[in-house]
Amino acid sequence: MGELLDAQLIGTAIRQAAPLILAALAGLLSERVGVINIGLEGKILMGAFAAAYGTLLSGSPWVGLAAAIVVGLALALIHAVATQELRTDHIVSGVAINLLALGLSTYLFRQLIVPREEAGESSVVRMFEPLTLGGLERLPLLGALLKDQTWLTLFALALPFVLLVLLTHTRWGLRVNAVGNDLIKAQLMGVPVKRLRYLGVLGSGALASMAGAFLTLAATGQFRENMSAGRGFIALAALIFGRWHPLGAAGAALGFGFFEALQMRLQGQPLFGVQLPTELLLMLPYLLTVVALMGLLGKMKPPADLGN
Repeated sequence: MGELLDAQLIGTAIRQAAPLILAALAGLLSERVGVINIGLEGKILMGAFAAAYGTLLSGSPWVGLAAAIVVGLALALIHAVATQELRTDHIVSGVAINLLALGLSTYLFRQLIVPREEAGESSVVRMFEPLTLGGLERLPLLGALLKDQTWLTLFALALPFVLLVLLTHTRWGLRVNAVGNDLIKAQLMGVPVKRLRYLGVLGSGALASMAGAFLTLAATGQFRENMSAGRGFIALAALIFGRWHPLGAAGAALGFGFFEALQMRLQGQPLFGVQLPTELLLMLPYLLTVVALMGLLGKMKPPADLGN
């Protein structure tokens, strides 16, 4: 067992968890202001496509990242207008965004990228370079953890702490908590509810699309159909498991990433002399989420005005 739980495995787990952390915190920004956001999956998928195609056209991953954020903001704006202006059910709006993103990304992929591949051109994009931290990389543990990590990974690891400070020690954070937990009282106190909700949903779109950009610019190097592979829903599970808290959501996402890395390590390798199906390892975090939702790990308390 000691040969399995090494620094390389933890480094892989962090890399697998980074897009989940970004997506879980995207959900947190939206749901802490009272807007249910199950459209994370669609924003991740469209962010991945925009990042890939933007990078293909420009040759710069920074342009690809900017394109992903713009697309994420556009989808988030649709969700915000639908829920705040048209009073559409939040879940219905989120499902519509997921379906739109699935169909649109598939269509654009087949129209814009597949012809390039058929013409013999590469669809592999330039990725962000791994960080170089000088002498720190020579340290046994830290060097293994930081190997092949990009700035996006470190950004995902630092963001929960930044959000925690903003939510608990700033005026903006107090207003966010007021809007998410008592909408009527916040309105009576003069809090700009609609503006905060718009900002929360837009920030959610930006972070979710960055999670998608991570998949193409820091993980795989190219776009493929439906490559988000349910990560938006996993991120929502991490958000719920983490009790709508920045550190809790990030910790749950790291747990998902750990099990993903572990099943990759254990493929074809026995554990304590037993060959476990990889599907069993992938199932464990979902089982924990079901246990949490059943209330066996304590009562889950979402923002009181979530969805109103």
